[in-house]
Amino acid sequence: MITTAPDPQRVREASLEELHRLRLPLPPPDFPLVWEPGDQLRLRPGPEIEARAAILNVVLARAYGLPPELGVQWLSEARLVSRLTPPEWQFVAESTGDQHAFARHVEALFALSWLLGIAMDLDPLRPADAEGLSERLPDLRQGESFEAWRRRTLVALRSASAAAQQLDLYYCLGWSLGECERRQLPPPVEANVAVQRRWALEWAVVFAGPYHGAAPGWEQVDLST
Repeated sequence: MITTAPDPQRVREASLEELHRLRLPLPPPDFPLVWEPGDQLRLRPGPEIEARAAILNVVLARAYGLPPELGVQWLSEARLVSRLTPPEWQFVAESTGDQHAFARHVEALFALSWLLGIAMDLDPLRPADAEGLSERLPDLRQGESFEAWRRRTLVALRSASAAAQQLDLYYCLGWSLGECERRQLPPPVEANVAVQRRWALEWAVVFAGPYHGAAPGWEQVDLST
């Protein structure tokens, strides 16, 4: 459902309050907003987010030793092969790619799980393995199918507005952690947490307005700013 985005200035104020709670440096007053007043937004459909979460679950399982034939078989039976990006397919099927880089996707998967309502809190200090998250994802080693997982999972999709607020927080958090590195300050949050969770949120929250283009694919998400 398309709706009007919340007031970006008020959202930014809340983000800055959260950074203050974390005792992090605050972005400058001219730090760009993620969206402008009057922009429209929507969240990608639930089934699309479920599919992306299921794919990342397989990618992570491969990073931690799941045999490639099991990963490929599961994805084929779930009819998700066509939704993998080329790097994901090469890693899952051929073990080609940076294993450690793919393992870092656990934080992106955590953010997607929050969007689906199967992770309760996206607090930056809350670890991705909180609340037994792995038990709420498809059990690949026990052969749980994609459809069986969807049947047992009580998805309660977050609102687009709530997701946008989290996106602004993680956008600001990335700047703060970069500033900590520049000042050689000990950060309370690992940089990968901010990068990966923002990646998932940037992909899932779709804006429409004068300064927004088409919704990006997973590999096209821009995290350069």
